[in-house]
Amino acid sequence: MQTLVGWHIEMEFREEGPRTTAAAMLRLGDGTEVRAHGYSSRHPSDPDQLRVGEEIAGARALNDLASQLLTKAHAEIQEVNPLPTHPLS
Repeated sequence: MQTLVGWHIEMEFREEGPRTTAAAMLRLGDGTEVRAHGYSSRHPSDPDQLRVGEEIAGARALNDLASQLLTKAHAEIQEVNPLPTHPLS
């Protein structure tokens, strides 16, 4: 039997001058919400490309989100398996 699971990530961006921040939120099937942030900063000599700032800030927020999910999964493994394990990476 196949089970289909889906996650939806909400991502918001804020641009303030040369700095772009991203806030990501993932709601898991158990109701847990995982939130993460990322940022990018444009050098004064770089052209004004908001999309690029969003992509960098968004990627950093998703990287933070991935790290938190790996930590959460590792903790859940440790709850049911008392044997020492290596953190997921």
